[in-house]
Amino acid sequence: MKALADPVRLAPLDKKGHLLQVVVETPRKSRNKFAFDPEQKIFILKSVLPAGMVFPYDFGFLPRTRAEDGDPLDVLLLMDEPAYPGICVGSRLIGVIEGEQLDGKKRLRNDRLLAVAAVTHEYARIKRFGDLPEHWITELEQFFVNYHNLEGKKYRLLGVRGHDTAMKLIQKSRKALR
Repeated sequence: MKALADPVRLAPLDKKGHLLQVVVETPRKSRNKFAFDPEQKIFILKSVLPAGMVFPYDFGFLPRTRAEDGDPLDVLLLMDEPAYPGICVGSRLIGVIEGEQLDGKKRLRNDRLLAVAAVTHEYARIKRFGDLPEHWITELEQFFVNYHNLEGKKYRLLGVRGHDTAMKLIQKSRKALR
């Protein structure tokens, strides 16, 4: 008997091909970092942030993609209220935050797609990166730097790109599965 669908097998786009199907792993304002374990087909607690540090936005992944680290593409999701791990949220793609992490001597790209929930009030006007406040990227970069430092890694923001670059990344990551 199967209780849940396997979220990594969902289509990355909705039936019309307009919205991303983002699977939430870690809710906004959570200290807990959750991750989907494909072997057990459940969400597991991966780590806990120190007191006073929380995830600033919902984090999830785009199914049927493979990033450089071997996992599905990461997605930073803007929405009104935190979602629960395992929830699929139809989302508009805004762009990509390009980043690099250094783990010892190993350099690895660690890009994150940026998407806005299709059903939202607070973020409804956000259509591109330029619609976000100027300090937004700086604050987010600082979160990633601190988050990776806790894991013993270094993080560096490489740039912020728009929708077209993000779509090319999705296409490349889908080909990586074949």
